[in-house]
Amino acid sequence: MKKYVQQTMNAVQQYMDGEMKNAPEEKTREVLSEFETKIAYFQHERLIHLMVTLAFASWLLFEIFCLFVLPPEFLIAGIFLVLIFFGLSVGYVMHYYFLENSVQKMYHMRDEIRAHLNKSKVI
Repeated sequence: MKKYVQQTMNAVQQYMDGEMKNAPEEKTREVLSEFETKIAYFQHERLIHLMVTLAFASWLLFEIFCLFVLPPEFLIAGIFLVLIFFGLSVGYVMHYYFLENSVQKMYHMRDEIRAHLNKSKVI
């Protein structure tokens, strides 16, 4: 997913830096439409990853709680589960952080394209 998000952002940024200044308005509107569709997909992906992140964080907290109430013979298994859920939670938080920041950057890129289209209409 990271590679796809970065490729999308790079492709749109290259268009904005190069072609957009001299491209016909219709071409820019096509690029904007496709970009907005991809932003919607990434927003959905971000929402799903938020829910998964919260689920793993909740399971982690539950397992930590269980360490205090379980009998001592289950302590090793409980610690093992805490470590697993901690690792998964950290990984999901990092991925969610990437998605959140990328979508925010895409909003700014979309706004720049729209500003360019509005400026070209005035002239």
